[in-house]
Amino acid sequence: MAPDDARPSRWPASRVRTPRFDQGRNHRAAIGFILLAMEQTVDSDMALHAPDGVGVHCARAPMANRVSVETLKAMTTGIGDAAGRILPDKQLDVVCYACTSGSVVIGEDAVFAELNRGAPGAKTTSLITGVMRALDALQAKRIVVATPYLDEVNRIEADYMVAKGFEILDIQGLNIADDADMVRVTPDYLLEFGTEVDHPDADAIFISCGALRSVEIIDELEARTGKPVVTSNQAMLWDCLRLAGVDDRLDGIGRLVREH
Repeated sequence: MAPDDARPSRWPASRVRTPRFDQGRNHRAAIGFILLAMEQTVDSDMALHAPDGVGVHCARAPMANRVSVETLKAMTTGIGDAAGRILPDKQLDVVCYACTSGSVVIGEDAVFAELNRGAPGAKTTSLITGVMRALDALQAKRIVVATPYLDEVNRIEADYMVAKGFEILDIQGLNIADDADMVRVTPDYLLEFGTEVDHPDADAIFISCGALRSVEIIDELEARTGKPVVTSNQAMLWDCLRLAGVDDRLDGIGRLVREH
């Protein structure tokens, strides 16, 4: 019997063709995001608001559904492992750890080391890094913060930002432990929550956590309070775009991305 590769084929050989190629969807930048295993908001926010020509690529790092200091610290090495799985045959322009609370609990330096391990050559950033850069761009130093977190996480986040030179006038959390519940907080409630935590002396309002659907209410909260509003996913997208050399001004997600 003839070997398989010597048998006559019942299918004709493909005709010689010359395909047309373009630069693909990543021709302006390729950005990688490391998500929590149970994350449900970040990837859709990034894909919805990223400009044309910017590729959004995500990988997930293992983590328990409960968001606590213990579970956030436990995911450290998973950040680098996940970064190594994003487009391994292509150089990312930027890679970002997409968790606000994890960024402060683990610390930016440790996060950057893990990202560099997994995606050497890419510019590294984290969600809290993008938030603080956004606040600096807005010249906002006196901040109020609204979060879904437990108070143990709030205290670490407030102390972290104070150590970086910000004045936290107030930080209020919803004491939600499970990420699966954070993603279900309604945008209209976040609008009320952001309005409630505002302070007369605050330069800006920061709504913390990539799981919250806060991008949807930025413009309305800014109109209601007359102050710039920074949210986790808005600041992260802005930071990653600017690091990648993409300077587009975008409407619909606040003063930060429209003016800076």
